[in-house]
Amino acid sequence: MKKTILITGASSGLGKATAEYFASAGWQVAATMRTPEKATTLTEIPGIQIFKMDVTDNATITRAVADIISTFGKIDVVLNNAGMGRYGALELCSEKDINDIWQTNVQGVVNVIRGVLPHFRANKAGTIINVGSAMGLTTTMPLLSLYHMTKYALEGLTEGLYYELKPLNIDVHMIEPGGFPSELNQNLVFHRREDMKEYDVVTDKIEQLLLHYNDLPLGTVEEIVDVIYALSERKSTQFRTVIGTAANELVARRKSLTDEVFLASSLSYFS
Repeated sequence: MKKTILITGASSGLGKATAEYFASAGWQVAATMRTPEKATTLTEIPGIQIFKMDVTDNATITRAVADIISTFGKIDVVLNNAGMGRYGALELCSEKDINDIWQTNVQGVVNVIRGVLPHFRANKAGTIINVGSAMGLTTTMPLLSLYHMTKYALEGLTEGLYYELKPLNIDVHMIEPGGFPSELNQNLVFHRREDMKEYDVVTDKIEQLLLHYNDLPLGTVEEIVDVIYALSERKSTQFRTVIGTAANELVARRKSLTDEVFLASSLSYFS
């Protein structure tokens, strides 16, 4: 029987690339997304079925999981890929900004995991792969406090789940990409207020950096998909995988320095 992977946030980027790769490798792919009309070319690929799922809406998760099991027979792997970014000084972010990123990046992962665990327990097997970030292991720059918050939270969630689920033969993994070329940073809105000009200098610097994000020495989406596939096929049993040269260098630098030295040296780039 062919194996099945459920992918959240599969309409573009890493999710879409993973769906295409797994289908080419003979897997059955449940590509989930809030807006199935964005599926574009995925609908033309044999082995891929599109399912509507909003990770912040438990009703859509319940329906999607049931439909996927009905379509494919079972789910073997869940890739929690759906996520969002928010950039800006915390003081300038709205309550909606804070709620949206938490609900998508953290609560959404919790919702999906809770949605598939009854199926995994019944099968006495399953694999959960959470897409974290090198930014969940170390901070990198100003104006990303909300994003760092969510990725750090995923670290604690995933490591805690390891203890709960390993005795049930359910594997849990974290992958920590350091970034790859994408459209994520092309339409960013940076919060500014006339009565809080103090943040403008650092905002200008980060805005320019992120507008040229794809010019940075990033990794490739193929590197990340290769790790996801190795974990799904159990060719790798690594709990936490940092992916990309830049990410590994950053994490190693953080580990080699005291907090005070690391933070001060990183701040110097933006002050």
